[in-house]
Amino acid sequence: MVSPANKLDAPIGIFDSGVGGLSVLRHIQAQLPNEHLLYFADSGFAPYGDKPVDVVIERVLGIGAFLVARGVKALVVACNTATVAAVRILRERYPDMPIVGVEPGLKPGAASTRNGTVGVLATERTLAGEKFLLLRDQIVAATGTRFLLQPCVGLADQIEFGEPGAPALDAMLERYIAPLLAQGADTLVLGCTHYPLVQASIEGVIRRHTDAQVTLIDTGDAVARQLTRLLEAAGLLHDRDGEASLTGFTSASGTALSAAFASLLGQNPPVHELAIGATLSKPTGAHI
Repeated sequence: MVSPANKLDAPIGIFDSGVGGLSVLRHIQAQLPNEHLLYFADSGFAPYGDKPVDVVIERVLGIGAFLVARGVKALVVACNTATVAAVRILRERYPDMPIVGVEPGLKPGAASTRNGTVGVLATERTLAGEKFLLLRDQIVAATGTRFLLQPCVGLADQIEFGEPGAPALDAMLERYIAPLLAQGADTLVLGCTHYPLVQASIEGVIRRHTDAQVTLIDTGDAVARQLTRLLEAAGLLHDRDGEASLTGFTSASGTALSAAFASLLGQNPPVHELAIGATLSKPTGAHI
């Protein structure tokens, strides 16, 4: 755990099943430019959405322990599926640590819609989650918003492992987005952290189907704001000027994660590989 002497300089740990969490990381960097960051891309174990819940919980707790062992002062679960499955258990494991999860932006979606119809793009597991459905029902009761739930099977994988702008990606986006627009959705919630990474392609699909304005909801900004609030409340906010560091870890290819950092963030941080299935507390690969 972080000692009082260096707690302000301690890093923040961020993790996702792959590179999708980089869409959250960029918001955190923008709002907290002085904070040191550790990012764990569990690409070797992706996707989480087709794994049994107990397996996802075990994996999340393992990654949490890995990051805590490296002295993080806060954790960000930058994955909707992992949040649904395990953020409550992670908070029970580390009750004194600020921990922020992500969930589809139903509230901002309801606040943004002009005609009361909001499409929600997310994984099957996220859309079936008890917490998600309870939140949806509460917002429907309070606002009358009509939510159209669209499970996007395979989309996170296509973004993680496919080529940007590839025909397969465009075909998949077309299949999932077109029905929502046909039903009148004027707002689309990007309910997986991978989806904002292909926002340009999503906007292209929208333009092919309508000239009307369609609002896209990316919850990364809200996650960064909540993280800032929790750090301030705990007295952990690094508010001094200085060069902040970013370090990456991955359970798959370090070269692939480095390429993602470069293409998506324009950055070239050090990246370390971890052996899949090995004890998560020890890096086993060479520095990339």
